Amino acid sequence: MSLYAIGDLHLSFSAKKPMDIFSGWDHYVERIQDGFSGLKPEDVCVLCGDSSWAMKLEDAAEDFRFIDALPGRKIILKGNHDYWWSTAAKITDFYERNFIKSISILQNNAYPYGPDAAVCGTRGWFYEETRGCAHDKKLIDRECLRLEASLKAAGDRDKYVFLHYPPKYGGYTCPEILTLLKAYDVKTCCSGHLHAESLRLAFNGFLDGTEHRCVSADAVSFKPCKIL
Repeated sequence: MSLYAIGDLHLSFSAKKPMDIFSGWDHYVERIQDGFSGLKPEDVCVLCGDSSWAMKLEDAAEDFRFIDALPGRKIILKGNHDYWWSTAAKITDFYERNFIKSISILQNNAYPYGPDAAVCGTRGWFYEETRGCAHDKKLIDRECLRLEASLKAAGDRDKYVFLHYPPKYGGYTCPEILTLLKAYDVKTCCSGHLHAESLRLAFNGFLDGTEHRCVSADAVSFKPCKIL
């Protein structure tokens, strides 16, 4: 059993918003399938947000059937373009009604992985005090509460965090998120969101004991990145 991560699949079987109009995204659906082909049924892959362009949950059915058919168990979290996102209960019910069996929701919870590790995470947020507003502050505070709830749910297990927004890129840092990663001795933090030219600003390396990795689909050549 291995743990993988990839973000920003941006599927659009119903939304008719194909990503292959962008440079580097040609034949991306086939490349995603090829990238997942090396996973085994017992493997786990965390999808770090922006999985579907659908505006409503019901409209995302074809995208989720595609994800469900990929090898391995998938754990999915919210991205900024996941407009279809609803409550965990409603999404789980939707999966059950549509016989989608290999996808689970990561929100205010954690999933044990192997004997000693745990999958934790939330969407995160970009927030800088000098540019932000009261609304941004509310959002980052809420995301920190969700992340801490997830970290606490992991108990004494080694913690691996998955976000959509990177807590560090270029000259930007999100101290609220980074403080939690350090306080809970997070081993690895994976995030997505960045694409194209923005990938030059992605931070891949260690900070305060936590390894940071950018796993946007186009950053990892549409192949899930092995974490454990």
